Amino acid sequence: MKLILLGPPGAGKGTQATMLTEKFGIPQISTGDILRAAVKEGTPMGLKAKSFMDAGGLVPDEVVIGIVKERLQKPDCDTGFILDGFPRTVPQADALSDNLKDLGKELDAVVSLEVDVEALVERLTGRRTCKECGRGFHISFDPPKVDAVCDACGGELIQRDDDKEETIRKRLDVYNEQTSPLVDYYADAGLLQALDGMQQIDVVQKQMLDALQAV
Repeated sequence: MKLILLGPPGAGKGTQATMLTEKFGIPQISTGDILRAAVKEGTPMGLKAKSFMDAGGLVPDEVVIGIVKERLQKPDCDTGFILDGFPRTVPQADALSDNLKDLGKELDAVVSLEVDVEALVERLTGRRTCKECGRGFHISFDPPKVDAVCDACGGELIQRDDDKEETIRKRLDVYNEQTSPLVDYYADAGLLQALDGMQQIDVVQKQMLDALQAV
């Protein structure tokens, strides 16, 4: 099963990817993870990426695309993979299509988790994290027994910068501008499976598996 997961920050892609990895025995490929791994391993594309990172610059598209292609050639991708966080733009999607053709692979499906933006902002801004042990809580959906105190270790619960409303809205704006066009892109290709990502996790999981069994 060769899949792409689409959805804005906080839509639950990581949770669903973990389930799919266990279900199908295929790797979850996150661009951040494979970028760091390629740099550590000193692959040709990893060395290119390191030169940009060392200079404090952004890693350009062609290097990210090359690193993804390197990763897709590893043996654990022979039976499939889950791309999470890539492609982010239509040009990246075009490049991915070309690389998959070169590798003799083709996508089975693209799953898009659709969410309500305001509900998503509430979901993300309500997250709290323990400074000591890292355990996560939510002020509405999974509150601690004592306000701002971790149930597990008694540490202070904080709101991470990534979970503040201004940061979240900026990330959502970037997603809507750069990545949401991929929904139409893959719908036109006949690959898109759109699901309501605001439902309970187990409901989304069941609908996702039902959709994938039909492809």
